[in-house]
Amino acid sequence: MPARASEFPAVTRPPSPSVVHRGRTARGPLHVWGTRTAYRGGMRRLSLVPIAIVVLALLPPSAPLAFAATPDWSGLDATDYAGTIGAPGTLIESVPLDPAVSLPGAGSAYRILYATTNTHQRPAVSTAAVFLPAGAPPEGGWPTVAWAHGTTGLGDDCTPSALPRSDRDDGYLDHWLGEGYAVVASDYTGLGTPGLMSYLDTATTAHGIVDSVIAFHQLADRTGVALSPRWAVIGQSQGGAAAVGTAHYATEFSAGSGLDYRGAIATGTPAFIDEIVGKAGPDMVLPPELGSVASAYSAYILAAFREARPDLDVDAVLSAEGKDAIAKAEVACAAELATALTDTRPNEFFVAPLASVPGAGPALTDYLGIPTSGYDRPVFLGVGLRDSDVPPSSSLRLDEAMRANRQPVELHVYPDQDHSGTVVASVPDSTPFLQRIMS
Repeated sequence: MPARASEFPAVTRPPSPSVVHRGRTARGPLHVWGTRTAYRGGMRRLSLVPIAIVVLALLPPSAPLAFAATPDWSGLDATDYAGTIGAPGTLIESVPLDPAVSLPGAGSAYRILYATTNTHQRPAVSTAAVFLPAGAPPEGGWPTVAWAHGTTGLGDDCTPSALPRSDRDDGYLDHWLGEGYAVVASDYTGLGTPGLMSYLDTATTAHGIVDSVIAFHQLADRTGVALSPRWAVIGQSQGGAAAVGTAHYATEFSAGSGLDYRGAIATGTPAFIDEIVGKAGPDMVLPPELGSVASAYSAYILAAFREARPDLDVDAVLSAEGKDAIAKAEVACAAELATALTDTRPNEFFVAPLASVPGAGPALTDYLGIPTSGYDRPVFLGVGLRDSDVPPSSSLRLDEAMRANRQPVELHVYPDQDHSGTVVASVPDSTPFLQRIMS
């Protein structure tokens, strides 16, 4: 069996200001459904989180450092695919998924190759893993949840559908199978397929997720599996941002497909990263305890942004160390890159501020920004107040902005949970939420 996908180790940071939550003392800013954010000493606005903290908002669950395993393509290696693509959502090929990279609770599983759209608005391909519950489908077919994965890296060897998942993700996805939902898990365009994965590109990731659901329905038609048109998107951490972005675009991108999009569940969701990355440069100061994880994520963001916007001269503000870090980021998986950049700090990537590149500010917003309006279905945001990977203020600010725009957002706060723990702690709330929106 291949080794599990590599992940970053945990980092520690000072606790957030104390707040009172339903008679208990918790850590971090608090925002409960229907109320304003309460802090000791009165009401105040949420401030921007320093880049030193927000760059860590994409951390996957804590795990020892490890290097990427050899991918198990289940007989479908699309890394150099050069065939016909077709319209977005077209199912190109499917194979049974190797049990070594499947879910314990799946009745059957497949690896699929399908058509989508890349960051340059051109036809592209992506892969996904598909999992079906055991037993017979209910009347009307299995409803679907699209799983948005967290950071694994930009190299093809980091492709989630070709590697086993963490125990937490296995259990979490098995829960949804047990609840009677089929699961489709996109790898995102460029990860295990030609091109560079568009890391944190909101619209491109949404295209890939929506198109994976469309392709899944074509697979169901071919294999005689009954699927309901109802579907929702679920994600954690980087995948939480992907889920919220998909929630914004889902109805538009699935128009004419016959799908019935119902809503989103997002936990540990980073937001407003475009504002923070826009402040990157040689003078930024990072706490030493952040170590190489900050360097790794900075390199991933810069690599993907540079590839997405070749019209901008990003190289003009990069040092030799920055260019070398980006070159490594384009091929290395998460823990591997963190190890390679152990002795390099993000400020050393630059010889001038990123914002000094003409047009960089608006381009970062176009690429990284998560919309705060335009949602037509409910969005579940789960926030752990002891989250030291995604600062709670990031998700809470997103909730406040969406609420100010009268969007259908539902916030759930978990005072005693950290980044990874929020995923599991949210299940008693997200399960009835999903049942409600799918009914």
